Amino acid sequence: MTAHLPVMLNEVITGLAIKPEGIYLDLTIGRGGHSRNIIKKLTTGQLLGFDQDAEAIASLQSWMTAHPNFQLYHQNFMTMDAVLKSRGITAVDGILLDLGVSSPQFDNPARGFSYREDGPLDMRMDQRQKLTAAMILATYDVRQLTTMMQKHADETFAYPIAKAIIAQRQIQPITTTFALVDLIKKTKPAKALQKKGHPAKQVFQALRIEVNQEDVALKKVLETSMRILKPQGRLVVISFHSGEDRIVKTMFREAAVIEGSRTGIESIAPIEEKLFRLIPPVPVKPSKEEINLNHRSESAILRIIERK
Repeated sequence: MTAHLPVMLNEVITGLAIKPEGIYLDLTIGRGGHSRNIIKKLTTGQLLGFDQDAEAIASLQSWMTAHPNFQLYHQNFMTMDAVLKSRGITAVDGILLDLGVSSPQFDNPARGFSYREDGPLDMRMDQRQKLTAAMILATYDVRQLTTMMQKHADETFAYPIAKAIIAQRQIQPITTTFALVDLIKKTKPAKALQKKGHPAKQVFQALRIEVNQEDVALKKVLETSMRILKPQGRLVVISFHSGEDRIVKTMFREAAVIEGSRTGIESIAPIEEKLFRLIPPVPVKPSKEEINLNHRSESAILRIIERK
């Protein structure tokens, strides 16, 4: 089993610019790798952690008891508004969003996230919800399956894979990760199978996003997070694939980049001052040393936005 290593830990702690008396949210706390270091910087401040994964919450219960200024919520991060209101908090100093799947989730075959281990096609971040990956494969039509794979993962062979799924489920339901992997390998042409990377990676990514509605949730949580930041408050986001990062990049630029302010571009209309700024103006990626230590950090992209 892969040890849980928080991705770009130093960059996150530096990026949050933690104030000892501040209020901070870790909206995807996982096993608490980042939070354990955030709380070291706090004195009278508070840290609120959210996660919809029951196993993640259970792993942090004893740690929570040892830290009275830390509160843990077994909830989707979309509930943060209600939670803050219940605590009389109207604005916060910093927010962390570490997107994607944690190592413990990947490493547990029973969760169905990994194409390298055989297990049930589950992929639910929140195991209280009903929809699973197997249910999607059993009920979506060709158009829905094709759109899902193209939209969430840019899968080149989305249509033939979708047709193969429909044909296979007439014979036998596709309920395990290896059954889906075998179907993908049989459907993709030999040339595609010879390319770098696992042939099932994009399909599994698309299914996971669809099961958990990650793209919809991400847009909403970014909007809410930017709204509740105090002046000089920062939002730090780590994404792991181009679709996620595209959403973050677009929303951050819309909030922070002043149109007409780029070199060589003049604007006739008055320039409206933006409420946010990018810190730094370009995304941060993990160092070679970190990638060597934790290969799962290789695709990570960190972006930071600060309220002025």
